[in-house]
Amino acid sequence: MRAPGWYYRLSSFFREKFGVRVTKIPLNAGLTCPNRDGALSEKGCIFCYNPAFSPAAAKRERGDENRSHGIRQQIRRFQWQMEGRGQPAHGDKEPPPSFTPRNSYLAYFQAYSNTYGPHYLLDRLYNEALQAPGVIGLSVATRPDCLSADVLDLLTSLAGRHHIWLELGLQSAHDRTLKLINRGHNFACFQEAVQACQGRNLYLCVHLINGLPGEDPPAMLETVKRVSALPVHGVKFHQLQILAGTSLEPLYRQGAVSPLSLEEYLRITCDQLELLRDTIVVHRLLAETPQRDLLLAPDWHVPRARFAGMVEVELRRRGTHQGKGGFD
Repeated sequence: MRAPGWYYRLSSFFREKFGVRVTKIPLNAGLTCPNRDGALSEKGCIFCYNPAFSPAAAKRERGDENRSHGIRQQIRRFQWQMEGRGQPAHGDKEPPPSFTPRNSYLAYFQAYSNTYGPHYLLDRLYNEALQAPGVIGLSVATRPDCLSADVLDLLTSLAGRHHIWLELGLQSAHDRTLKLINRGHNFACFQEAVQACQGRNLYLCVHLINGLPGEDPPAMLETVKRVSALPVHGVKFHQLQILAGTSLEPLYRQGAVSPLSLEEYLRITCDQLELLRDTIVVHRLLAETPQRDLLLAPDWHVPRARFAGMVEVELRRRGTHQGKGGFD
């Protein structure tokens, strides 16, 4: 029996599996997306301005980083920033040659669709990350329609020796919503991708967005019910964010899209956690954008850690926990 206020945190999962803290290193491999390069569309999803969500992508978009800065260099810089505090050279752009990471990391291929590229390139990128000192595995963010048999075989071969999370962007289980947000795939495509990953020793994490246009709370709860019934291992919750320069901006300015309030988002997230199978790892409860100047709404000024505390308080107030709604 789970205690009130409990939900299955990613930090708890890592400590159970590895006995230590594991940190994810956000990376930009310079890849793109079929919903942006013209294969499906050139517009992308209506909410998407990827550099707003990816620190590495934001640097590259601003010109602070170019393609000569490879995966190993991005990893080493991040590790130095995490572990270099208190050392005389901390603050230097490049870590000294003597620097050796002490902690454990997952290389997180975050920006755009990171299984969308030629096999030889993906093989090189993944292995470059895995060969970096301190890296014990990968987390690869992608779309459910970007999983060819060759890519899955490559990830399966890596999963035989390393810890691999495959993060699939779903956002909603409702086809009408997926069409409205110009997602470029339907829920059946996602289900097929999940099925194709079975028996490959891959950990699957699903990305969901609450507050998408046209969805009410029952629709958001239904998405979690459908996801929870599938053989997935993790979930990331995000609130819909209205960013300048996206297709959502004019809809927001016209009053056609209204983002959730903090109170609404908290209530819906807790309702979803009650319905979520208690073996599913919660990777994230709240989205943050590094480029706050792009964020039009909602601007709650609530860090992830504080929101996590609010969720625990609310679940305890209810006397409930993750999975309480149908899995006790």
